[in-house]
Amino acid sequence: MTELARLKFYATQPHACSYLPEEEATTLFLDPSQPMDVGVYADLSEMGFRRSGDHLYRPHCQRCTACVPARIPAAQFIANRQQRKILNRNQDLQINMVRPAFSEEYYALYARYIELRHADGDMYPPNREQFSTFLVRDLAFSRFYEFRLDGRLLAIAVTDVLPNGLSAVYTFYDPDEERRSLGRFAILWQIAEAARLNLHALYLGYWIKNCRKMNYKTQYRPIELFVNQRWVVLN
Repeated sequence: MTELARLKFYATQPHACSYLPEEEATTLFLDPSQPMDVGVYADLSEMGFRRSGDHLYRPHCQRCTACVPARIPAAQFIANRQQRKILNRNQDLQINMVRPAFSEEYYALYARYIELRHADGDMYPPNREQFSTFLVRDLAFSRFYEFRLDGRLLAIAVTDVLPNGLSAVYTFYDPDEERRSLGRFAILWQIAEAARLNLHALYLGYWIKNCRKMNYKTQYRPIELFVNQRWVVLN
């Protein structure tokens, strides 16, 4: 923690919240001149920070504490009946780990996903520069996990491999493959991968109780939430 005490952070001006329209959001960023050190990143993840592109951040809102960091302890996770069905349904997929890179194949999948699933979000409309700035970063700990069926790309889970766990940065997938529940499968696979690597947890970003889009995160149990500066198990 001594090293963390020397770090500089900057807060944005209040802006419209992407998840709760009635709220204003403020974001706390690590000084962008600070090198992206995996040890610092891991320590900050324990304090609720996330990565977006080249930035480490967490919400720092004045009036609202709705964004709660969430993680799944990998060794304790037990899949429920529905999750076991999703795992079985996707046993035919091949999963490859590659370093982040731009390709037209990746971008085409990302663009279709944003256009059909998130046309109401901040990342619409998609473009190549946005895709690269957000996800294609030359960082030693970042991975693209490809999910393919007979060579056809169905999904990519962008994941950071940290000393204390895997961090699920972003997942995008083929919107036409709804039956496979690829978003949920990617989380289940990453939990299993964290356990295989003997890492403590899969970090899932922020859970917001009153945001419907975030409700899926509490379907993975046990789940730990960062509340009052400590991780607690949600009952």
